[in-house]
Amino acid sequence: MSSITPTVRQYSLPELTQRQRVVIVGTGETAAVAFGYFNSDTSHEIVAFSTEVRFLTMDVYCGLPVVPFEELADFYSPADTRLYVAVSYVQLNRIRRRLYLSAKAAGFDCVSYISSNAMVASDVEIGENSFVQEHVVLSSGARIGDNVFLGSGTSVGYRSVVEADCYLGGHATVGYSCHVGRGSFLGVGSCVADGHAVAEDCIIGAGAVMLKDTVAGRVYLGNPARSLPRDSFTTFGFNPT
Repeated sequence: MSSITPTVRQYSLPELTQRQRVVIVGTGETAAVAFGYFNSDTSHEIVAFSTEVRFLTMDVYCGLPVVPFEELADFYSPADTRLYVAVSYVQLNRIRRRLYLSAKAAGFDCVSYISSNAMVASDVEIGENSFVQEHVVLSSGARIGDNVFLGSGTSVGYRSVVEADCYLGGHATVGYSCHVGRGSFLGVGSCVADGHAVAEDCIIGAGAVMLKDTVAGRVYLGNPARSLPRDSFTTFGFNPT
């Protein structure tokens, strides 16, 4: 198994409640949803949206200015502004990963959102630019990497690890002492049984039940889940290289 990203750290209550100026990277539905959550359930001040120049088709989004991502540091200082990269799971989170890494290279730190209605044990570790929706349960010892999305009702069991760039749909269940590899997608209502590992870049379909370890880059469906005769990259229609 590969190790979790070294940037993962435990958030303290003061960090979660401290007011920050935040720019949301993205101008699609995911960004609008994030904007709603940050506005209603945090003290952060959302000051703008941002997108890459080639996708810049508007000056204002959700009532706030939209600035070019490539010039973001010219508008907002990394010293007093944080980012949240709000891009969907397309291309197995590769676009979200690229934008997150570009933001870090430009000197920005990213905020994470943890719902006030999530149940998070005091020793859970959560990385940057992650999003934890309502009614998520993160048990003691769980570790969540950078750039992870946990949908409403998701459960991550005792001492389980979800690596960077993963997307877990609503009510996905990761049992005790499990490991979800980087870039994997777990569909709505899927389940990983206690003690098992999902390798990198896997797609676990909605409602699938994993009763054994997976092979990297494969698609699994059914109960018990079985691998399809195509890889996850073909399923998402792109070449990661």
